[in-house]
Amino acid sequence: MTGTLTRLAGFTRVMYKPHYLLYGILWVFALEATLALLAETPWRPSPATGLRVLVVAIVLLYLRMVDEQKDLGYDRVHNKDRPLVTGAVTGTDLRIGMAVIAALAVAGSLLLSVGSALAIAAVLLYGLGLWGLERISAWVRDDILVNLVVTYPVQLLVTAYVLISVLDTEALPAGFWQSAPAALIFAGAFLQFEFARKTAHGPRPGEHYYSNVLGAPGSTAASLLFVALAVGADLALVRPWNHSMVWLGLLPVPLALLPGYGAVRFLRGGEYPVGPPVLFILGLYAVLIAQGAVGA
Repeated sequence: MTGTLTRLAGFTRVMYKPHYLLYGILWVFALEATLALLAETPWRPSPATGLRVLVVAIVLLYLRMVDEQKDLGYDRVHNKDRPLVTGAVTGTDLRIGMAVIAALAVAGSLLLSVGSALAIAAVLLYGLGLWGLERISAWVRDDILVNLVVTYPVQLLVTAYVLISVLDTEALPAGFWQSAPAALIFAGAFLQFEFARKTAHGPRPGEHYYSNVLGAPGSTAASLLFVALAVGADLALVRPWNHSMVWLGLLPVPLALLPGYGAVRFLRGGEYPVGPPVLFILGLYAVLIAQGAVGA
């Protein structure tokens, strides 16, 4: 067991970088703040917020462990330094880690509400289902657009978990379906980065790049469309012109220039820079948190 813990610690250090944790924290904070703003009440982090952050953080690690196993065949060709490929961790180690994380995530969420526990269980089960589906379906495994359609909902389920948990514990006046459109903001923010990081000028045979299917211009356009989705959904839901701090609510509009700049640089012949899409996510989430905190 000591060996398993050591190998899992090594896996976490290599495959679960600090920016993944930062992303999880900001994701929860920004979603909570947006829900509070829609309910016209100032957002303040609570002990329940801290527990949700912990649950989301370990579930993201769980999903990373699932990915390591379901992508093993691909990684043996294209990512030969991955821990499971090199033997730095074993499949058994990862499954033990997944079982422990699943138990902790469900138990921790149950402290919040039954709905929270059921929602996080759906995330965990969906992750396992993806693993099984990719094992039996080459179409889902190898067609990157089909794979995106099938795999992205796990992110929506994590968003739904936070939404359900907040509505259960914070007694906000809005219901689930009234608040659910906020997920579009977070979907657009993530997917613009997802397309940017898997876009290249030339074909990458055998690699999972959106530009292999859509071409470099098409993949770039898709990334920018998701930027527009994130900003448009934010403006449509929050309607900052109805609040006192209009300038704060309108900040996502100039933030969209960041991924736009990255796209222009790429189309002019350089590599697609991931910095601007990342900064867009961080900036957008920071604006959402600030809006919720000041009740803008």
